[in-house]
Amino acid sequence: MYSLIDGEDKECLNEGPHRGNRMKLTSEKLPPNPFSLSQYDDQQQKFFQWKQEMPDYRRHSNLVDRALQFLKERIKNGDAMAYFLRGQLYFEEGWYEEALAQFEEIQENDHQAIYQLGVMYYDGLGTEPNAEKGVIYMKKILDSPCPQTVHLKFAAAYNLGRAYFEGKGVKRSDAEAERLWLYAADNGNPKASVKAQSILGLFYSMQEPKQLEKAFFWHSEACGNGNLESQGALGLMYFYGQGIRQDTEAALQCLREAAERGNVYAQGTLVEYYYKMKFFTKCVAFSKRIADYDEVHDIPMIAHVTDCLPEFISKGMAMAAFYYARCLQLGLGISKDEATAKHYYSKACRLNPTLADELHKLLICQRI
Repeated sequence: MYSLIDGEDKECLNEGPHRGNRMKLTSEKLPPNPFSLSQYDDQQQKFFQWKQEMPDYRRHSNLVDRALQFLKERIKNGDAMAYFLRGQLYFEEGWYEEALAQFEEIQENDHQAIYQLGVMYYDGLGTEPNAEKGVIYMKKILDSPCPQTVHLKFAAAYNLGRAYFEGKGVKRSDAEAERLWLYAADNGNPKASVKAQSILGLFYSMQEPKQLEKAFFWHSEACGNGNLESQGALGLMYFYGQGIRQDTEAALQCLREAAERGNVYAQGTLVEYYYKMKFFTKCVAFSKRIADYDEVHDIPMIAHVTDCLPEFISKGMAMAAFYYARCLQLGLGISKDEATAKHYYSKACRLNPTLADELHKLLICQRI
């Protein structure tokens, strides 16, 4: 059996961005504010649904203009909340410089603005990245005695844990990251940081020695609270008997449900399963679609929509591209096409060099 991965691609296998690097995490999105809606009557509450209620005959830009005009009127009438909502609208539209300016203006009187400033400075949204400043803002939330910061504390603790895990803005400390994430996870409380619950599952599965029972526990808690990343992770743990007795039926149920909800790594894992079970027609149809996701949306956009980590999205797409290339190379479930196979091998390598290398070696050893 020969390889279509050429010298240039083999070189990229040894220089992959994932090799030797820590898992790259993302910030916790702003939690819903339980204090805000109670301050608005029915007419004002409808404003919060303006995105969902977008009629077909209205262009998105027109609705944004209408929303901004609405907020301008509320600000004129002395509505303090409208200042933040305008900044949040800028943020959601990707107008980060305008959002940053609005949040800076009101930070003395708005804890949600402080939270968003922490995210923006840490991630470099609308400004140069400044992790130290981001950490300061998150600590303000976590240390605040104000009752109106309660809904923000778990998310702030998750973000601070991320800073300690990554060693940005603070000295790196896995112990401190773990402590903050355990606080943020709050024993699986669905109103706490579900993202922290999921990250704890990943964290314990990465530790040496691995703590797979703890990993399974936290992925179960997060999955029960709706986390898509953990639903896929549970499928893998059931599949390989990690932290739990092996159960292929439970594994496939978790993976299929996660895949239907948009978990790209779960989708890639199913592609691998179909290939190894010799369901080649199904493998081809599924893998081609997944491998070409980046032709419609980039990975950061998929991560934003699904709240899954970009690293695992790229792995799922790399798996799909690799097995689609394999089917094209060997004529399994599709006519042989070595030129297209080489293209998808190269794509798998670009998406995740280390994973592509491991899959290639595995299939050669197993002669699959």
